[in-house]
Amino acid sequence: MTDRVLNAGVLGATGTVGQRFIVLLAQNPMFRIHALGASERSAGKAYRLAAKWKMSEQMPAGIADTLVRGCDPAQFAGCDVVFSGLDAGVAGDIERAFVDADFAVFSNAKNYRMHPDVPLCVPVVNTDHYAVVPAQRAARGLRRGFIVTNSNCSTSGLVVPLKALQDRFGPLSRVMVTTMQAVSGAGYPGVASLDILDNIVPLIPGEEPKMEAEVLKILGGVAPDAAACAPLESLRVSATCNRVPVVDGHTECVNVEFAGAAPSVEDVKQCLREYTCEAQALGCFSAPAQVIRVADDEDRPQPRLDRNAGAGMSVTVGRIRECPVFHVRFTLLVHNTVLGAAGASILNAEYAAKKGYL
Repeated sequence: MTDRVLNAGVLGATGTVGQRFIVLLAQNPMFRIHALGASERSAGKAYRLAAKWKMSEQMPAGIADTLVRGCDPAQFAGCDVVFSGLDAGVAGDIERAFVDADFAVFSNAKNYRMHPDVPLCVPVVNTDHYAVVPAQRAARGLRRGFIVTNSNCSTSGLVVPLKALQDRFGPLSRVMVTTMQAVSGAGYPGVASLDILDNIVPLIPGEEPKMEAEVLKILGGVAPDAAACAPLESLRVSATCNRVPVVDGHTECVNVEFAGAAPSVEDVKQCLREYTCEAQALGCFSAPAQVIRVADDEDRPQPRLDRNAGAGMSVTVGRIRECPVFHVRFTLLVHNTVLGAAGASILNAEYAAKKGYL
């Protein structure tokens, strides 16, 4: 366990996920921004000249004149942790190079999420999957390096209430989810204005199979020898994903069927309100005071009103009611660039530090 301030590097620092990393790390007493990496096109430039700043928050003091480095492990000497906001098209080779150079990498990219010995961790849900890190290190001949990924942004919100329900009421048999996903999830420049204004796009390429597979891995366990994760085999998940004209905050309509008897609506509400996680018990800085906020107003959650719950690290659940086809249905909201992206990676690193992995 360490409580010292950790030097942090950010890969893909000029992109929107990288910018969110910078905003959150600048507010976090556990980390000091030590290195910013981006493409060779940006390397050598002052950050303010390399990045087109898209956050509503001001660029943190001291960052503007920081020189951007190339995404080369040799240029990140002195970093205790490396956060990756890289696009999946380039993340694979770069992240592998950093892990092979014995860095602890916390990735927002999809490339290694489904590798059996890589934790796919939503840090308010399945930190028990860190148990595979020693096997991952051993397989790669590493002393301190490893990689932990966080989930797809839409998956991150879904698995939080599902985990609470699974823990309290036993296995789930079927889940159906329909998402309404914010444009920030597509990055910058993202979706063309003529495609999204006054419109809904009923396709996000590759999103549905990612959600369906990631839920099974996250809600599953770890193999008896702790060499790999063990995804659920009995749960079936069906996802339909849509892009909507909202800046931040993914809304998801969820239907759940239990393998056993269905709990009452009031039991479900109580279960969600009482859900806690290990990161809270450890006192991690980014862990929300309440993981799941149950909305009492019948017309909530709404992105503009609820996305910043718990500084973007809480999931808001409302419209909890019986389902005539499944057992229960509800609507949830998750901040897709905080718990759904950079915030999850940072809390993953906080947890790793508290548990002695760093």
